[in-house]
Amino acid sequence: MEINVLDASKYFKGLLLLIRKDHKVTDIEYNLMARIGKQLGFEKEFCDNAVQEILRNRFIEDSPPEFSSRELAAMFIRDGLAVGFCDHEIDRKEVKWLKAVALKNMLDIAWFDSEMATARTRAVDADHLEVNNITVTTLV
Repeated sequence: MEINVLDASKYFKGLLLLIRKDHKVTDIEYNLMARIGKQLGFEKEFCDNAVQEILRNRFIEDSPPEFSSRELAAMFIRDGLAVGFCDHEIDRKEVKWLKAVALKNMLDIAWFDSEMATARTRAVDADHLEVNNITVTTLV
């Protein structure tokens, strides 16, 4: 799927907001965010700084992202669940926030619950994230 830079920024920022919900960033989350940022075309230094700053910077608006398509929102939620379950247990604040993303992007909560059940049973594999199917285009 091709997306624009604005959607790529929302994707990365949204996952940053997600990982700060439990007030900690694990090494696994840090590595996943570096991998996701790279796939979305962001420089390593930018990604490192963003992950390090997310817990300290309370001025970043915490609203769920609205994407340009429901398909992209679904991909984001699947990756969000993968990131949330990367330490084998998702925080209830992360679940609540991802549900808010689903609602804002007009995705069915029954679909979300099904995706969450699936995510709970699979191991996180950076090679099989949804973001791997995304290409960021700079065309307007």
